[in-house]
Amino acid sequence: MPSYSSSRPAGLFTERENPPELHLIAYSDGGARGNPGPAGYGVVIQDQAGRKLAALSEYLGHQTNNVAEYQGLIAALEYATAHGHKALKVISDSELLVCQIKGIYKVKNAALQDLHGRAKELITQLDWFSIGHVLRGKNQEADELANAAMDKGMGRTSVSVARAPSPVTRPEAVSTIRKEFNGIVREGKIELLDGSLAEGTQVQVRVKS
Repeated sequence: MPSYSSSRPAGLFTERENPPELHLIAYSDGGARGNPGPAGYGVVIQDQAGRKLAALSEYLGHQTNNVAEYQGLIAALEYATAHGHKALKVISDSELLVCQIKGIYKVKNAALQDLHGRAKELITQLDWFSIGHVLRGKNQEADELANAAMDKGMGRTSVSVARAPSPVTRPEAVSTIRKEFNGIVREGKIELLDGSLAEGTQVQVRVKS
């Protein structure tokens, strides 16, 4: 079991540098639109070789970014313990979450204190635990899962746009450029929520269930 330091009461563990041979890696992200606002988390679970084992996501209703980040961490911990794993490395793009779990920052918010306590309870069930910070750009899949959970909870429609190749370019030499926009149907028309399109742009609509 990991050792604990009484001199750092806010911390949960003394981190060992090298993980055991068998361990899980969890990429975790959470967000809220409006902060607070519609919130969700996304977690990608991999084994030590980088093979994807699970993708977790959930819409959380009206919450803050930090609550969503903690819920993502807890989902990763619950997955590990429920499936009998004893070693977990979590990668998050929330510096606050990482520093609070490591004991660098104190947890002052009452709502986060409860979630911090739940995370601590789950961490103590592991033989090895590590958590580290990464920039959002390196946590893309978890971010996409979190946004998909928010979209689903808000009943939003995803609009997929395919741009045709230029007439002077050989079609076989062109790869289709795709971009997704979030939108919602109002009075029978799709209204884009996070972008704009030129008049006459052809689109394909994929409705999220």
